Amino acid sequence: MSGVTITLGTIGVLLSLFCWASFIGGVTRMVRSLFLGQKDGFDRLRPILPRLKNVIVEVGAHARMARKRSVGFFHWFVMVGFLLGSIVWFEAYIQTFNPRGGWPWLSDQAWYHAVDEFLGLGTVIGITVLIIIRQINQRRGLNRFVGSDRKAAYFVETVVLLEGLGMIFVKAGKLSLQAADGYDFHWSTDWVTGPLSTILPANELMVSVFALIKLLTGMIWLYVVGRNITWGVAWHRFSAFFNIYFKREADGRTALGPLKPMTMDGVPLTMEKVEELTEADEDFEPKLGAGAIEDFSWKGWLDFSTCTECGRCQEQCPAWNTGKPLSPKLMIMSLRDHGAAKAPYLLAGGQTTMGEETGLVDAEGNPDEAKLAKIPEAARLEAQRPLVGHTTADLSDDPMAAGIIDPEALWSCTTCGACVEQCPVDIEHVDHFIDMRRYQVLIESEFPTELAGLFKNLENKGNPWGQNNSGRDEWMNSLDFEIPVIGKDIEDFADTEYLFWVGCAGAFEDRAKKTTQAVASLLHTAGVKFAVLGQGETCTGDSARRAGNEFLFQMLAQQNIEVMNDAFDGVPAAQRKVVVTCAHCLNALKNEYGDFGGDYQVVHHTQLLNRLVREKRLVPVAPIDGGVTYHDPCYLGRHNQVYEAPRELMDGSGVTLTEMPRHGQRSMCCGAGGARMWMEETVGKRINIDRVDEALSTKATKIATGCPFCRVMLSDGATAQTDGTEQEGQVEVVDVAQLLLESVSRDGGLPEPREAAWLEQPTREKTKAEKEAEQAERDAAEAESASAAAPAAPAEAAPDNAVVDEGEGAEVAAAGTGGAASAAEAGPSAADSTGAPKSGGLKLGGGGKAPGGPKAPGAPKAPGAAGSGESATEAQSAVKDAERTEETREAAQGSAPATTGAPKPSAGAPKSGGLTLGGGAKAPGGAKAPGTAKAPGGAKAPGTAKAAASEPSAGESAAAQTETADAGSATDTAPAAPAKPAVGLGLKGGAKAPGAPKAPGAPKAPGAPKAEPADTADTATGSADQAESTSTESTQAESTPTDAPAKPASGGAIPRSKKSGGYGLSLG
Repeated sequence: MSGVTITLGTIGVLLSLFCWASFIGGVTRMVRSLFLGQKDGFDRLRPILPRLKNVIVEVGAHARMARKRSVGFFHWFVMVGFLLGSIVWFEAYIQTFNPRGGWPWLSDQAWYHAVDEFLGLGTVIGITVLIIIRQINQRRGLNRFVGSDRKAAYFVETVVLLEGLGMIFVKAGKLSLQAADGYDFHWSTDWVTGPLSTILPANELMVSVFALIKLLTGMIWLYVVGRNITWGVAWHRFSAFFNIYFKREADGRTALGPLKPMTMDGVPLTMEKVEELTEADEDFEPKLGAGAIEDFSWKGWLDFSTCTECGRCQEQCPAWNTGKPLSPKLMIMSLRDHGAAKAPYLLAGGQTTMGEETGLVDAEGNPDEAKLAKIPEAARLEAQRPLVGHTTADLSDDPMAAGIIDPEALWSCTTCGACVEQCPVDIEHVDHFIDMRRYQVLIESEFPTELAGLFKNLENKGNPWGQNNSGRDEWMNSLDFEIPVIGKDIEDFADTEYLFWVGCAGAFEDRAKKTTQAVASLLHTAGVKFAVLGQGETCTGDSARRAGNEFLFQMLAQQNIEVMNDAFDGVPAAQRKVVVTCAHCLNALKNEYGDFGGDYQVVHHTQLLNRLVREKRLVPVAPIDGGVTYHDPCYLGRHNQVYEAPRELMDGSGVTLTEMPRHGQRSMCCGAGGARMWMEETVGKRINIDRVDEALSTKATKIATGCPFCRVMLSDGATAQTDGTEQEGQVEVVDVAQLLLESVSRDGGLPEPREAAWLEQPTREKTKAEKEAEQAERDAAEAESASAAAPAAPAEAAPDNAVVDEGEGAEVAAAGTGGAASAAEAGPSAADSTGAPKSGGLKLGGGGKAPGGPKAPGAPKAPGAAGSGESATEAQSAVKDAERTEETREAAQGSAPATTGAPKPSAGAPKSGGLTLGGGAKAPGGAKAPGTAKAPGGAKAPGTAKAAASEPSAGESAAAQTETADAGSATDTAPAAPAKPAVGLGLKGGAKAPGAPKAPGAPKAPGAPKAEPADTADTATGSADQAESTSTESTQAESTPTDAPAKPASGGAIPRSKKSGGYGLSLG
């Protein structure tokens, strides 16, 4: 240590203070910006151990980076050199002052010398290879580095290289000093720096300078990076750990399969939730999707900041590779840069609504110019830019015209998930893209014109093709065996194992019908117990959701869930098995319906057929002629990780499979996902053409797939590419099931079907009807037991000259029973306040039973009278009074009209579902809406209370007689039930939900549930007049015409009156 080295050390320390201040300031700004995001709606902190495991696997083992083996291998050396090399780097603070010094104790250990050697050499070799790879790739056309910030990349790579060299030369210089002192280096720990030390002079000042260069190189990196928080290529060294830990799926899966729910302040939004919040606050403005950078969640902001600009997503994107303006990398980078530029405005409290300042305002609501002036002008200009808008406008001329994300880029996404699958730091691209689409559809009503027809068909017809629902089961006409339809041929699922979900394409699209028929024939041949819903199906809503029309998806999902839950009545959730042929239906039913009450065990048809082949229930005998190549559907492969089943099935069918260059996790999209199936491609090369070209390069004569959407796209592409060539008519696109059907067939026909048998022995639970019947029996038994056990209360004799007029019977009964009759008198109000559940869920009328929900509770029982110390004479008198009361009750019940059980809705007709159907609105294809709400408990007339536990007295008998006598007049005075106002999608009473037959002009009230026996004591004394009144109300409701059905809001969006063009009202 000398004066010079002390000076160098002091300079290094002082300069590092400014650098550390810059870096800490950058960290602070970045963290503060994360808090500008909304709550996420997921628990991204727990479970802790599985999430820590993900970090170790993805960072330590470089599991995702290793998909590019050469890059992943050398990047691992650079990463380790940065993380562990920081220990060696901090040692430079000591070495600048004392060239012979180092960490106490640690620097004297042989293993530390070996680690130092490994880190320095590995860092230099690793970064050198990565620099060469970048330079090679940048000479290509559509390479993955197009659009990346080269300046930032070169700066970071240079610093890393210098740091690696610094570790090597500082160690070599120290070894040269030790050699001068008589100590030789060890080959085991100094295999590179040892020989290098023999070249270097033994000079302390040289070592101190080397250490200062190593120190200041890192310090310059800290200073520059702190000043540029948008340099993801540098910041991912810190943020990647957090982004991987906070990934959506704690089990390590990518953010594919189910979409992130549409949330507001972390709460999932449904139509009912929006209406509830709007009713509570008329000034409430729902945030539907992402219309501004601050509408993204905090995890979205972290995603944007973590992007490494490596371009792996861009390299795999089908839109980018076919000349579309979409690049997942560039979209994330644009959102990151916009967020960083707008952050000062947002952190100051600024907020813009409809282009006007609503955050920084004075007491009168006008923009506070004094506060706005304190914000940098660049931030204020950035705040005026729309999130989605044409990006070609000149910002200086018209700030409002230049958007951040171009609409053409936003709508080019096929949601194939290739970007999410390839991203090494777990950015959730698809969720962010769909959030922006939701805002465009539900708020701005800005979307491609082709989607207007899709939304209309889904809303009115229940399928994208706009076909009548009656044609859903026509595909069965050409089969030579019967397929049971639930609700038509069979009443329940008792003797059925699988529900075969046909889907819209499988029912209406001619090519997909062949797949449907093939699967049905194979299941029949294998003896599988299966059934279909027939006309009870409605589109799962996948295309609506991926197109951003969240509420239309929810409506379709609710409708399907009601039908399916009714079909699965009595089947445990673990055995509600569904087999589908459409990859999009698979994803919706399996991954997304659970959020709305639809929990099913869904498998793809290739998975079930593969199992049948393994279990020898299907035996392929004839090999398939010609070569076959297989296209992995995105929603079967990347979204649901089904890769092996189709291939095993083809292998078992004797197929000679030739894989395309891009297959499995790297499979190229066909172009149909993300609702692109229904939109035209006007820019660049058609995606399906690009995929077919790849398939044709394998020289295969058959292109197999496992999704009807893929089959349509590939068929169209194959026709376009082979017309007029020698391959015309020689290339066929088929489903994997058709290959198996061909292989199983013998002498042109299928073998004799096996006897129907279970694949897994089922268990069945009691149905809702059985549970309700048992509950009624228990209630009756409890009431009878309580009636027999409770002693009669003393009764006061009424005066001989007392005149009992209307309403006084209850008072007399109350006097004799100690309050039992008063409870019966309060029956109607009690039923309203306690027994009848409030309207909720799907907005059924008050007291109506929610679909699939538990039976509404009955009216409260009247408390038994407390009686003790009664004389034997009083007890005998009470028994006689009870006998007379029972006769009176039977007479009262006889005067009321007999009720009949409502027929069980057929599963073939969808029940009322979707969102909020108004009172009186007829459910699509379901049972007609009742004129009046059903009383709680189902089997009792409204307003009736259960009989008191005590024996009836004479006064009670008199009350019963009086009420019986007055029952006839109740029908003349009971008013008809008022019509409930239209809610939800704006469907009025009688309006038709998607896919259902036309609603009748006036909904007919169903018959009341079957009356329970009189001897069960479930009907309280005095119920006859209420029953007669209810019957009259139902009759009046039947005869009262309803309003003409209102035209539903387009696109399944909610109405809005505050500004035009919102909530998807305009369909273009």
